[in-house]
Amino acid sequence: MTARNAIFACLILALAATPALAQKAKPAGDPVVARVNGQALTRLDVEIAYSALSPEVRQHVTLEQAYPQIVDRLVSMVVASQAAEKARVEADPVVKKRLFLARDQILQDAYFNSIAHKEITKEKLQTAYAQYAKEAPKQEEIKARHILVNNEKEANDIIAQLKKGADFATLAKEKTIDPSGKASGGELGWFTQDEMVPEFAKAAFALKKGQFTETPVHSQFGWHVIQVEDRRPGKALPYEQEAPRLAQTMATKLISNRMRELDKAAKVEIFALDGSKLPSANPAPGLKLKPPAGSAAGAAPGAPTLAPETAPDKLNPKPQ
Repeated sequence: MTARNAIFACLILALAATPALAQKAKPAGDPVVARVNGQALTRLDVEIAYSALSPEVRQHVTLEQAYPQIVDRLVSMVVASQAAEKARVEADPVVKKRLFLARDQILQDAYFNSIAHKEITKEKLQTAYAQYAKEAPKQEEIKARHILVNNEKEANDIIAQLKKGADFATLAKEKTIDPSGKASGGELGWFTQDEMVPEFAKAAFALKKGQFTETPVHSQFGWHVIQVEDRRPGKALPYEQEAPRLAQTMATKLISNRMRELDKAAKVEIFALDGSKLPSANPAPGLKLKPPAGSAAGAAPGAPTLAPETAPDKLNPKPQ
């Protein structure tokens, strides 16, 4: 669902994994958004931290909406970093090694991003979309509203009011804890069954046009009351919504191929954990190290973020 309260709750945790941000070489015109003991934080720092959030979070929360939490987290990071510098923790050999590995990770991601952005053109995306649209399974869609509350009693109270003739949209604006629902009257738009968490989807797709749930629906976000406004046969998703997934698939394949080329061309020597020579310089057959956390699709590191013209302009209600 579009429960931004749940997303904001995890926002700071996601930012905790954001790499340290460079404080030099800011682009011209990059405005300062905060100063910490004289050290500037700029809009670029905020944008880098925002891009480090998962695509699911960024799909629900814009940069402007996330800004207060992000800048607060960045200020805390700088305060702690300044204290660490005074304590000279970077002199620790383990810290030095971690900084070196973090640099390699950033360079790796930037390298693969540059390749993907160059190779994945709008023309290629449009060709891939045409093929997708031709083969896309036709799933039924429904148009629905929901009211999200904190507990089952509140949900039952809302259902009782609906049974007495209360207007669903009006109650959503008054009762829902979903911020977007307060403005839209709980409107979710059109969606397929696989775009929702299972509990919500099962209840919603069991309703006929005009019906609402007479039993509260529990999900990871809270308790829902759902009303189905309309149903229609499924169709291919619009280009703007499907292009990010197509680009991700293309990037994964592209980067995996490039990584195999680099591995093949590189001179690699692998030793035992104690540094001694192995009988064979190669890893055990079938052994493949997992890609670094945060790598695209869990397989290809550094998959690209889509250019603005390919980003979806409609909120996808599917939570993660």
